[in-house]
Order: sequence, then C-alpha cells, then structure tokens
Amino acid sequence: MTEYCIALDIGTSGLRCQALDAETGETVATAVTARHPIPGMNVIDHVNFAIVSGEDAANGLIIGAANKLFSSLGIDLSKVRTVAVCGNPFQLSLFQNIEIRDLAYAGKNMLESLGVVSPPRDGDVLKASDLGLAGMPGATVMIPPAVTHEIGADAIAMLMITDALETKEPCLIVDYGTNAEMALIAGGEVYTGSAAAGPALEGQQIERGMLAAPGAIADVDACEGGWRCTVLDGFMKDAEGDVVDPSDGRVAEEGAMHGRAVGITGTGVVAAICCGMEGGLVDPPAIKSADGRLHLQDGVTIKPGDIDEAGKAIGALRAGFLTLLREAGLWVEDVKLAYMSGASGLYVDARKALRIGMVVPGAERIIQFGNTSIELARRLALGRVDMEGLRDFARRLRATHCMFATAQTFKDIYSIEYSLWCCGMPMSEYDNMLDIYGIPHLPAPARDPVIERVSATDLPDTENMPVIMLEDTGTVLSGGIEGCTGCGSCVRECPERALSVSEEGGRHVGRIRSDLCGGTACRRCERACPGSVLHISPFSVS
Repeated sequence: MTEYCIALDIGTSGLRCQALDAETGETVATAVTARHPIPGMNVIDHVNFAIVSGEDAANGLIIGAANKLFSSLGIDLSKVRTVAVCGNPFQLSLFQNIEIRDLAYAGKNMLESLGVVSPPRDGDVLKASDLGLAGMPGATVMIPPAVTHEIGADAIAMLMITDALETKEPCLIVDYGTNAEMALIAGGEVYTGSAAAGPALEGQQIERGMLAAPGAIADVDACEGGWRCTVLDGFMKDAEGDVVDPSDGRVAEEGAMHGRAVGITGTGVVAAICCGMEGGLVDPPAIKSADGRLHLQDGVTIKPGDIDEAGKAIGALRAGFLTLLREAGLWVEDVKLAYMSGASGLYVDARKALRIGMVVPGAERIIQFGNTSIELARRLALGRVDMEGLRDFARRLRATHCMFATAQTFKDIYSIEYSLWCCGMPMSEYDNMLDIYGIPHLPAPARDPVIERVSATDLPDTENMPVIMLEDTGTVLSGGIEGCTGCGSCVRECPERALSVSEEGGRHVGRIRSDLCGGTACRRCERACPGSVLHISPFSVS
C-alpha cells in the first residue's frame, strides 16, 4: 500500500506542491496555483488584508487553496503521512493562523502598545486536521523554524540548499521572487535583507504576463532578421519559437512553437528589455517603435507600462544587494560569486540579468538554482532533514538583518533606480547620482561570467511529467452591499474581472475571486461606486 508525503511551498505569487512516494522519495505528481489566493500582488497586500479583514479570513483562503491543490494531485489523500511546508514568515504564519502583527509593525513600543506577543516560530509538528487540511486524517504537518521574525524558513532553505555558507569567498545569494530574499556572506558574517520587488519578474502586473506554463515566451535573443522567441512546450521545456521584427511583429522565420505563444513570463520580459536596450529600441520606460510597443510572436507585445513595472522590480533588487554590500563594508568588485535561486533566478538568462542590473556586476561566476523552498520541504517531508536539525541550523545561523524600509542607503539608491527605469534618466547619469549620495560608482558588468545551472527545472522531477496548473483556486470572498443600486460601475472598473454583483433576496451581494483581486493596492471597485457604498473589507470567505 503506497503512502505519500506532500511538499508545499507557499510563495508570495502562489502555492506549489509535490506528492512524493513516502518510501522511495519518487515524485508522483506536481501541482501549482496560477496565483496566490489572498488578494494582492505582494506580501504587503497580503498582510494588509489579514490585518483589515482578519487573520481567520486570510488563513481560510490559504487553507482552501491548499485543499483544492492537494485534491488535484490525483492521489489518495487518506494515505498521506506527512505534509511539509516552507515559505517566508508571513506566509507560514498565515497558514498556521498565528500572530502576524509582530511581522507587520516595526518597533518594540508599537508592539507593546498593541499588546502583541511574538509567537516562538521555532518549528512545529501539527495534525493536518487541526489546520483544516481535508481528507488526510492521519497526516502530520511540519513547519520549519525561523531564525528571527525577519529571517524565515525560505531564507534557511536558500542558504542550506545552495551550500552558500560553505564558500570561502564573499558571495551573494538572491531568491528572485516577489519578496526577494537575499543574503551576503563575507568574512564569516551573514547579512540578510528582503526587497519588495513586486510580481513583475514572475510575469504578473505585465499586460500579457503569466507564470511559467505551456505557451509562455520565456526568453528572447537578438539574431539575424529580428528576435528569436523561446516558448515553453507542454512539458515546460524551452522550444524554438518564431523570429520576429520587434518593431512591428512581422515574422521572419517560423519556429516549432509558431502559433502557440499565449503570453510572456517575467524572464521573457527581462530578456526583451535587455535586447531592446542593447539594440537601441528601449530607452526606459520608452519604446522606440512606431506604436510604442515591443512585438513578439503571436501578437504578444510589451508596452512602456510593462517596462516601468519590471524596472521597478530590477531597481529594488539592485538597491537591495548594493545596500547589503555597504552594510558589510564591501563593494561590487569584492563579490565574484553570485547565486540565483527561485523560478525567475533559474529560468532567466543569467548573462542578460547581469547586463541589466539584476546580478552584482562583479560576478565572474553565477550559479543558478531552482526552488530551494520546495526542496527543503521535500527533504523535511521525507525525513532527510529533521526538525531538530533545522532548529540547530537556525540557532547556528547568526545573521545581521537589514531592514530596507528604514535603510537610508536603500532609499538613496532606489531613488536613482526609479529615475532610471521610470523617469527617463540615462544610465550615463547613474554614477553622477551616486556621487551625490557619497556612494562608489558601479563598474561595467563582468564580460564573460561562468554560468552553472544546477537544476533543469524550477520544480524537481518535472522534466517528463506535466505540471498540473490550477487556474482557479476556488477561493471566494462575499458580502452584502447595503445601498447598492446594481449599476455595475464597480464590476466594469475591476481590471482583473474578479468582482461580480447579483441581487439575492431583495439585496445586492458581491462576490470576489480572491486570487484575481488586486487587493489594497487597487481598490478601483470601491472608488468607482457612485454611492460610496461598496466596502470589500467586511467580505468573508464563502
């Protein structure tokens, strides 16, 4: 009788899980959600939702999405022995339904005035049924420890799985995601930070953007006749797409994936920006084509607003790792080794990423990893690392955490990045702006770095196994709207088509697909209501 383990990674952009044979460790199935079930595009949105709407509501959305995701795996859930979960402290706290205000608010006095007591977060083993996970009555759930409330299980995974702590030379490791965790290791010290890069590098908040899935344009290369597109096939492998003229979309040569592109990943956007800038077609955020767009195959285009969104993410990354370098008394030429983890860190062309500022410019060797968070969950679920071993690792990890939100260096550098990517400042002015803040200049990136790609895919063992993509998490928020006339202004204004309003029993009821909702950063529906009667904060999980 086959028994199973499940590894679950709760990322800011969505949930990913794998079913494993408990005895052999073989991957049986892989499933991912297209989006996160809590409204919003970043961790700040998720925390705001939890604080305003209640932690129970946020927890209900995550558990509901996890249950639907597990059901899609096609295994007998009653035979699941262990579920291991990994993610950042916010996501794991929401999953476990414990206090999050200690993560959301800075300052001891503030927390004391609110009566907030930080939970220990030193790792837990709980019953699946107690957490609301359905259909697995005998399963236990393992939640890894955090080092501090800022440095969570995802950072432990990043450091443990890459073996970066074993290196003898200074190195920088970045998890390229919505909430980009990063660590600088130098002289026996570890400096950590987390940059709210936003979801653009994962294909979200991009007009034709999407997560990595079949039909996604994942890379672009300049070649004779235009740009060659690389499109993911049904097994999530790179396949040759069309050669197109990026200024107007004319096809110069059809590839094997002709007619099959449906959108573009964040890595594809990075590649297009790099090719555009080097070819003189992109001068951020402007695009110098007749219609102001970059044209890829099958009608997929990139607009200036996409350059703006991606640029802000790239700028946050560079501002983050430059801030860590200043914190450690180092600068870019001191770090020759860079690790790139996460889906974007694995799939992006590392040389293009280096050339546009996503990698420390002194890097002469770049190592690309896959999803370190789910790899730690796999090892924990299968008993290849135990909870006490993780606790010991966390205790031994003495790290200096830099809060970018309050770091003056980050603020100064990000203001330069924003000017570069969003306001049309030429790169030639970058060093002059650094002079104003007393920050050293940036040298040109390493010309020919050595690239090592450790993993073939972001998720282990998916090379010959289709990934189940859950487009709809089935998580819905609903509530009555007193005073609503049913005019439909709010529904029409919603950019994600997440909201519907219907009349039921003499009153109007609103329903929101939580995974589509833009959250507190949007609220366009509320502003569009002519009577100002729509307030979605009281909506509850249906």
